[in-house]
Amino acid sequence: MKTDLTGLFTEKPQSGEVTVGENINFVAKVNAASLLKKPTIKWFKGKWMDLASKSGKNLQLKELYDRNSKVYTFEMQIIAAKPSFAGAYRCEVSSRDKFDSCNFDLTVHGFDIRAAFRRTASKSQVKNEPDEDVWEILQKAPASEYEKIAFQYGITDLRGMLKRLKKMKKEEKKSEVFLKKLDPAYQVEKGHKMKLCIEVANEDVDVKWLKNGQEIQSTGRYIFESVGNKRYLTINHCSLSDDATYTCVVGDEKCTTELFVKEPPVTITSHLEDQMVMKGERVELECEVSEEGATVKWEKDGVELTRDESFKYRFKKDGRKHVLIINEATKEDCGHYTVKTNGGESMSELMVSEKELEVYQNIADLTVKAKDEAVFKCEVSDETVKGIWYKNGVEVKADARTNITHIGRIHKLTIDDVKPEDQGDYTFVPEGYAFNLSAKLNFLDPPKIHLDCMGHTSDSTIMVVAGNKLRLDVPITGDPAPTVHIASIPILVMTEGDGRLHVESTKGHCIFTIEGADKQDEGLYSVIVRNPAGEDKADINVKVVDAPDPPSAPRILSVGEDSCVVQWDPPKSDGGNPIIGYVLERKKKKSYRWMRLNFDPYTDTTYEAKRMIEGVEYEMRVYAVNAIGMSCHSAASQPFIPVAPTSEPVGLCVDDISDTTISLKWRTPEHLGSSELDGYGVEYCKEGSDEWVPAFEGLTERTSVIIRDLPTGEKMQFRVRAYNMAGPSAPTSLAQAVTIQKPKIWIPRNLRQTLIKKVEETINLVIPFQGKPRPVITWSKDGEHLNPKQVSVRNSDTDTILFIRKSERKDSGKYEVKLQIENVEDTASISIQIVDLPGSPEKLKIMDVWGFNVALEWKPPKDNGNCEITGYMVQKADKKTMEWYTVYELYRRTNCVVADLIMGNEYIFRIYAVNMVGLSLEPCFSADSAYIQKTGFEYKPPTYKEHDFSEAPKFTHPLVSRSVIAGYNATLSCSVRGIPKPKVTWYKNKMDISNEAKYRMFSKQGVLTLEIRKPCSFDGGVYMCKAVNASGEDALLNTPGLPTNCQLHCHSCMLSG
Repeated sequence: MKTDLTGLFTEKPQSGEVTVGENINFVAKVNAASLLKKPTIKWFKGKWMDLASKSGKNLQLKELYDRNSKVYTFEMQIIAAKPSFAGAYRCEVSSRDKFDSCNFDLTVHGFDIRAAFRRTASKSQVKNEPDEDVWEILQKAPASEYEKIAFQYGITDLRGMLKRLKKMKKEEKKSEVFLKKLDPAYQVEKGHKMKLCIEVANEDVDVKWLKNGQEIQSTGRYIFESVGNKRYLTINHCSLSDDATYTCVVGDEKCTTELFVKEPPVTITSHLEDQMVMKGERVELECEVSEEGATVKWEKDGVELTRDESFKYRFKKDGRKHVLIINEATKEDCGHYTVKTNGGESMSELMVSEKELEVYQNIADLTVKAKDEAVFKCEVSDETVKGIWYKNGVEVKADARTNITHIGRIHKLTIDDVKPEDQGDYTFVPEGYAFNLSAKLNFLDPPKIHLDCMGHTSDSTIMVVAGNKLRLDVPITGDPAPTVHIASIPILVMTEGDGRLHVESTKGHCIFTIEGADKQDEGLYSVIVRNPAGEDKADINVKVVDAPDPPSAPRILSVGEDSCVVQWDPPKSDGGNPIIGYVLERKKKKSYRWMRLNFDPYTDTTYEAKRMIEGVEYEMRVYAVNAIGMSCHSAASQPFIPVAPTSEPVGLCVDDISDTTISLKWRTPEHLGSSELDGYGVEYCKEGSDEWVPAFEGLTERTSVIIRDLPTGEKMQFRVRAYNMAGPSAPTSLAQAVTIQKPKIWIPRNLRQTLIKKVEETINLVIPFQGKPRPVITWSKDGEHLNPKQVSVRNSDTDTILFIRKSERKDSGKYEVKLQIENVEDTASISIQIVDLPGSPEKLKIMDVWGFNVALEWKPPKDNGNCEITGYMVQKADKKTMEWYTVYELYRRTNCVVADLIMGNEYIFRIYAVNMVGLSLEPCFSADSAYIQKTGFEYKPPTYKEHDFSEAPKFTHPLVSRSVIAGYNATLSCSVRGIPKPKVTWYKNKMDISNEAKYRMFSKQGVLTLEIRKPCSFDGGVYMCKAVNASGEDALLNTPGLPTNCQLHCHSCMLSG
């Protein structure tokens, strides 16, 4: 398919200039509103160098997208420009079948071409890295790339250039004649001026200038100058003939330089054109370039064309014109042909047809209705020919409604469920043939009624005020023009009477007019339009509206000091339009002047009227309002007099409280108003509830009250209201809820566990409680009454006290206290434990004597002091001195071994029992004594088997695969353990690298490190570490996962001019 060379750029990158070391940006913008997919952009330098792979320190490519404008912005930023960055650049953008490109140039100022060809500097010169140029590119490139580089950079005499540069001297000899010689080489653009300069020691000496060994004569192009000891040769308008070796001769000495004339990039001024020919015809593809005699390259589908043996392709030059000739075209010659120069390229498509294609049946114009099927059909002579369908120039793609078929010689395009947007010009183009078949699809428009909110399922409603004119303007469309039919019962009635109906039909409109509409004109009007394509129907509901009926007479719900609350019922009829509100009026009973209370409609049916005079009799009435107007006023309400309720009672407080009753009191309200006080109402509710319960029926005239039968233990809230003829006042409530008390014992925290006391200590227990009236308190111990001689009990309104002056062990037990008020009671228990010193242990025996040791055994005491025995104190004494020494201070078992006794001594033993109170009063002595015999013995030291610490090597931390940057040192690390220290060997791709200088191996505290010096892509591979000692080795194939190996990937990054 032909590639459309459309203008995709909305902003193209422009040529620019930059100084060495500075930055420059090139911006291209593409509008993607009409593109089917995201555009793809490529940046090139010269002809073939794709800059996408050169992104890095000196080159950055950016991409931005504006969703609002749908514009892509592509930016190429050159950072710290170098002289080698100068040259021609190209930007290409493509999106599916669309393509565009543009060329631009970059000029870098401060560029010294001599540095590109200078091999050796003077003695005082510091070594600098030369800028990359054509000669450096030729030096680095293989010989097979010379022709490509020469074509790219416009080198016309490649062989001569290489030959001359090869002969350039590497070192310059000192000269007594020349103070300054010519540089080894110079470069100049074609058509520019070149000036060569030398300095001689003698100002009066004459010099000669030679070109390729021939003396140069002074002409208009060659100018000789002599200024002091300087001699100049100026060459104006340099051409390719000036590309030569220049020599300056002084006497017997001379200096030589090479001058290279660089041609500007050759651009294409006249591009190739697409062609379609018949098989066997001669084809000529012609273009025109900017320079005569320029070298161009021809390609077909990306493959370079050359003169083959059959001379199928001929290349012709005529000045700036270049022609590619194909003598006899064949089907194989179809494709895209490209002509390339070092400054641009041009592409065209060649299509070759075998023979004329005959059309047996052409496609015909179609006229279809909505939702019908449209079928375009054609028949051609060749069954193998394929084709493409277009609609208004855009290729038709198959989808759910569109079906494209090719059966034999017949091609069909079928469109199901035709819609208005399917109308247009359809074209069939056979592939490989220079003609097409066209037809038009006409859409038959069915009639349509255009009304807001109109449809077959929802009716349109038009409202008209009674007595006004009703005018219905119904827009209609359809091709051909539809006829209009009306169906309505109200219209038939009117035509029999006064004839108030007028019907007028115009193009695109149908107008119905009813003069003086009233309730009888309400109803459903049906409008029907018809034409050959179909019909449409609209139902219009006409509603005649009027002002509403008056509301019912208002009712007075309550009155205040200067206000009242009034309520009324809506009117029976709203006049066909919703009620939007009400207007209220009032007047004094003896007056005839009504005063409006609100000017904006009031939407509710309950209203509070204010600013009335207390004690004066009033009446109220109401108007209903809808969108049409206001109704007549309602009947007046019953007369009423505003009276204010009293203020709330003050000083509400609790006078007394018990387990089921409460006594409240309060004071008279401060403001009683103009009406007498009827009494007080008292209410109560549980805390957290909003359900208030009257404390008694009716009202009380007293300012105090006793409320009985309240739930014991509940938190209750109370309030009081004052009543007069205006109703209840605001309530007065207690500041906080009141708890109806029940007997409750509060056990202190320290008494909730067993109380432990020593014998003869004083016990004084204070137990607080609550309860009103004062409860009956009863103490008991283990279910029995207390002995008043041993235990004293004292009671108050808030607590009860249990007192024992000197406690005894018999006072231990569980004490219970009980509170009782009528039939409600509460109980609590307290445990008391009286402890004493334990008794002595029993039956201490010497069970065995051996060496310096004695084994003892005894029995616990019979009396443990009413608490647990915590241990025993074991003591020993030498019968000679009878001084007692403690062996064990708190020993828990009833047998022990006393060690480290002295030979030749006789010992006796005693034991005390210990509990939480202390030691037993008397110890238990051993009945016998133990004598330690003097016996000799020989010490035999123990023998130990020497431990084997050897361990086979084992890697404890693996190697990890990693990627590194070429030119930067890289390290691989792992860790190993083993005894004795293992020998470590490193492998790369299973090859031992221990003796290679590029690698350094380190081992410190079991951490193994391999350093790779300045790795390159060759150093990428699989590295393995192997450890071996006398106990074994850790190798790759022995244990799964070991030895640890890793894979190293080496990446390179380069920015080239």
